[in-house]
Amino acid sequence: MDQNSAILGASVATVERTDLDGLFVVLREAGYELIGPTVRDSAIVYDHVESSEDFPIGWTDRQDAASYRITRRNDPACFGFVVGPHSWKRYLFPPKVRLWSARRTEDGFEIENDRRAPRLALIGVRACELAAIGIQDTVFLRREYREDDYADRRDNVFLVAVNCTEAGGTCFCVSMDAGPTARSGYDLALTEVLEDGRHYFVLRVGSDAGRSVQERLRSRPVTEAELASAARAEQRAAGQMGRRMDTAGLPELLGQVAEHPHWDDVAERCLSCANCTMVCPTCFCHTVEDVIDLTGQNAERVREWDSCFNGDYSYIHGGQIRPSIRGRYRQWLIHKLGTWHEQFETSGCVGCGRCITWCPVGIDITAEVRALRLQSGAAGGEKSP
Repeated sequence: MDQNSAILGASVATVERTDLDGLFVVLREAGYELIGPTVRDSAIVYDHVESSEDFPIGWTDRQDAASYRITRRNDPACFGFVVGPHSWKRYLFPPKVRLWSARRTEDGFEIENDRRAPRLALIGVRACELAAIGIQDTVFLRREYREDDYADRRDNVFLVAVNCTEAGGTCFCVSMDAGPTARSGYDLALTEVLEDGRHYFVLRVGSDAGRSVQERLRSRPVTEAELASAARAEQRAAGQMGRRMDTAGLPELLGQVAEHPHWDDVAERCLSCANCTMVCPTCFCHTVEDVIDLTGQNAERVREWDSCFNGDYSYIHGGQIRPSIRGRYRQWLIHKLGTWHEQFETSGCVGCGRCITWCPVGIDITAEVRALRLQSGAAGGEKSP
């Protein structure tokens, strides 16, 4: 066994494909509801799963700007795809949450807080998505203002990461140092290997909770050859990125191009539909609404996803701060890649490529950054994808 596996010791093991469902059994016995990838409506989405047979076995995705299709593979891979329209944000920061409800009484009113965070095991979390969860942890947990609903949900999840072994057409996680291999933030991490007629997973433990689950699984010590095969598969994905972004000095560059004419070019194409922010795993814009029923006896406060691409999002007394599509797209991109660093000491982008795939007109964030560099004389040696 090589030095790496010797250091990790029991933290690395091999699980045969035929034993994968044992993971479902152990997690279910621990009280977790299982959420994982499955095929629905001609897409790979995240939903409740009962066993590995619910996974998109033998399916892959083909992605490009404004283009997403799933197609059959020539092997029975369980995780032979990248990411679809869903992100794990929908489970940690759901699209709609009732914060509290109130009921009128003879003495005034009573407030009820029925928030209950479900125990969820999220299976199939990619490295870029782990990075996104880490960013939202920073936004909601590590600052002065703690988001209690997010904190409760975050405390009740078990994360099973899956390392990518192939990249998608709009992926650029390598550029953002967010993948394709999960380095931290998981309880268990799997690398799927199909080689020489064998189908198995190299499993790594990332937490005490992960170790307690791993100890109950049918597994065996990993071999040097199996580790090497897993490493080759992960390196193959790193070399297949469909896009790249030069991030050197990017926050400084974006701070200098607020009035650049290229924003007008983007505005002519952008529909301000908010698709990019809805599929983004890190965007967190939201609104809060108070709703009263027709009897006037009951009320509730609801938090819902919103977007900086919606005109009303920037409305204050006197009008909108950003009434133009030009201003909204500029705000989104400069914040995501620039001023996010000032607020949270990280980029707001993990290179998952969803905003490119699901933009109906195919606006490509990597191409827009490249255009701003070239037109401002700060090309930085970047090449077209």
